[in-house]
Amino acid sequence: MNNKVKSMIKNLIISLLLIGAASSAVCADSREIGSVSTELKLLGPNHKILVSAFNDPKVDGITCYVARPKVGGFKGELGLAEDPSIASVSCVQTGPVVYKDKIETGEKGEEVFDEKRSFIFKTLKINRLYDKETGALVYVARTTKIINGSPMTALSVVSPVNWNATEVQKPILK
Repeated sequence: MNNKVKSMIKNLIISLLLIGAASSAVCADSREIGSVSTELKLLGPNHKILVSAFNDPKVDGITCYVARPKVGGFKGELGLAEDPSIASVSCVQTGPVVYKDKIETGEKGEEVFDEKRSFIFKTLKINRLYDKETGALVYVARTTKIINGSPMTALSVVSPVNWNATEVQKPILK
């Protein structure tokens, strides 16, 4: 291999690592709650179900909990394994609901969580939709790939209620 090819490969690897670092920073506001092992691996970490939590970025008083599998073993430890295209989400009211900014009311809603699930190609996304008729906040989890995503989804609905004598605030809608 000549020096030009080696340099191109080195630059490609550096670029991919930077893309991976940027992708993982998108959900920096999430916090790990814990994990449970699902399969013992002799080499590397076990397969696991990871559980984390995040607060809705535009709605105070709503916390979402996300569970998703993490491939272990040698490939998982090196970050070369592709995690399965499944996840669950459960969102709850954890305090008075305060809308900090306008929320999207369109058909696609608004993305509130994004996490890479493979080295480059797959991400776990959670969107918030707003039900104008009932005032409920609907959270939908799904995975996407560059070519095609997974039809596996999870859904959680929060219907805000008064909290310790604090009236439910009306949302600021786009």
